[in-house]
Formats: sequence, C-alpha cells, structure tokens
Amino acid sequence: MSVFVDTRAQETRAQVARDRLRIGVMGCADIAWRRTLPAMAGNPAVEIAAIASRSKSSAVEFTDRFGGVPLEGYESLLDQEGLDALYIPLPGLLHAEWVERALRAGKHVLVEKPMTGSHAETVRLVELARSSGLVLLENYMFLHHSQHEAVRRTLADGAIGELRGFSSTFTIPPKPAGDIRYQSEVGGGPFLDFGGYPVRAAQYFLGPELRVVGAVFRRHEEHRVAMSGSVLLCTPDGIPAQLTFGMEHSYGNSYSLSASTGRLTLDRAFTPPPTYQPVLRIERQDHSEERTLPADDQFANIVDTFVQAVLGERCVREHQEGTLRQAALIQQIQQVAYQAAI
Repeated sequence: MSVFVDTRAQETRAQVARDRLRIGVMGCADIAWRRTLPAMAGNPAVEIAAIASRSKSSAVEFTDRFGGVPLEGYESLLDQEGLDALYIPLPGLLHAEWVERALRAGKHVLVEKPMTGSHAETVRLVELARSSGLVLLENYMFLHHSQHEAVRRTLADGAIGELRGFSSTFTIPPKPAGDIRYQSEVGGGPFLDFGGYPVRAAQYFLGPELRVVGAVFRRHEEHRVAMSGSVLLCTPDGIPAQLTFGMEHSYGNSYSLSASTGRLTLDRAFTPPPTYQPVLRIERQDHSEERTLPADDQFANIVDTFVQAVLGERCVREHQEGTLRQAALIQQIQQVAYQAAI
C-alpha cells in the first residue's frame, strides 16, 4: 500500500520550527490595512516578510506599520526569496492572474474574495493548487466567526420551528469617485466585491443545492457596473432566500431566518469588530428575547486556519468546495440578471 507524504507541509513545519511562516503581501488594500494584516501581525506563527505595491511609497507605509521589506511591483514579490505564502488583496478581477503566478512559483495563497471572476477560472486554480500540494484559501472571513454556528445550534434546537425562509442584506453608501468598485475592468462592481456575502450565507444555512429563481441588477451606465440588486434563490423543496446588495444605500449587513413559529435575526452579520458581542434576536408570537453571543475575531480565525493548513494540520478541501459552489452560483445569478435586463 502506498502512503502519500506531504513533503511541502513537512518542509514548512521545519521552517516554522526554526522561525515563523513567512508571508508576502501583494497589494496595499484597505481590507489588508484595517483587518487582515493586524490579524497576521498578531499571530505568533506568522512573519509579514514583504509587502509589494504598484508604488513604493504605499509599500513603505504598510511595512512601517506591519514590518517586512517594501517592494515596488507585484512581480518583485514572486522573485523574493524565502517566502512560504502570499496574501493577495488585489481588486477581484486581478486575482486569477496573480493567484496562478503565485501557485506556479510554489507559494501557498490566501486570496480575498472572490477568488476569481468566473467559475471556470476558480475550478482551474483550485485544481492547480491541489495538484501542486499547495494551500489555496479564499478569504470569506465571516464564515469563521462563531456567531453563525450559534445561530445553527439555535435553529437545530427548534427555537423558531421549521425553517421557511432566509433573507439577507449587505448595503453601503456611495463611495468617492475613483473607488475600485466603480472600475468594471478590475473591480467588477459591488456584487463581486461584497454582494457575495448574502449569497454565501444563504448556502451556509440552506445548503449547496440552491437554484436561481430571479435576479435584478440596477446598472450604472457611466461606470458600467451593477450598483445594486436583488436576488431570489430557493432550495429543491421550495425554501426561498431573498438577498439584497448595493452601494447606494445606508450601511447595513444582516440576515434573518423565518420559520413556522418565529423569526431569528442577526445584525452586523458579516463585519463584526473583534470586540463586538453579537446580539441574536428571537421573536415568536408570544415571546421576544435577545441573546448576547461571545465576541470573536473572524480575521484572526481565518489567518489561523490558513497557517494550520499550510503546516498540514488542517484540511481546507471543504472550504474550497464551498468556493467552487459559490463561484458557480454567482455566475448563474449574473447570467439571470443580465438576461432580465435585455
């Protein structure tokens, strides 16, 4: 009987035993500055070894805070010696090229969502990572917050009866002119950037067999991207998911589950700060209560997941399967929305 030995994981474990997991950062995005890099800097197994940007000044600003060598140009990061992994927070439609180049350079990759702009590209990159013995993980960080498992347990305990429907919203106010989300050639609009959160949450609670019933996008003609939209999905047995996204609204991100005897609601479902204690609201005909849940750091959790996976101590195959399903569903939603606009 043959036994598979993950030599890359063994080599990385040996490296971390000597030092720490050396991660390079490709791009100086706001999400990296505010949330992901502080989580990496706080992980004792991680060293932020290099940060690359199109401009040297941006890289220097980041390395002054988080450490590492500042580099000009993304290509220079691939040539940097001694890096075990890359974190890629570039605009969404640039991910496919740089994830592939990073994998072919032998680097493990943590990439911001969406992994790519199409299902076919996502499949190709996941297969490349698996065949190369490398970790490829998409940063849908909210899935790593304990509040959602608490919601699942509450449902399983029958607190609101038999599930009848799911709804979720993620909306933000307009951004300044020039924001990356307005740039169709690289950003792809708000649906790819944050509209996928409600879609992924629907799959989390309703399962992997959701189909698209309808979708409507409001397109901005000047920017050539969908600025907002609504989506209707359903399970094979008819449980609906009503989803809304947009960047011409007041700020909000939440989800609600309705059932035969009540409703359950969670606010700040996708972006809770590390110290925030989520509040789960349960409403029934003759009963209303609020349950305060423990604070949790979803960014620290996904960084830890990535580190453990690189060390061979955790399998991310289930996460990758979720990424593949998400990419397929996002593409189907876009097709339905664009057909409806014709």
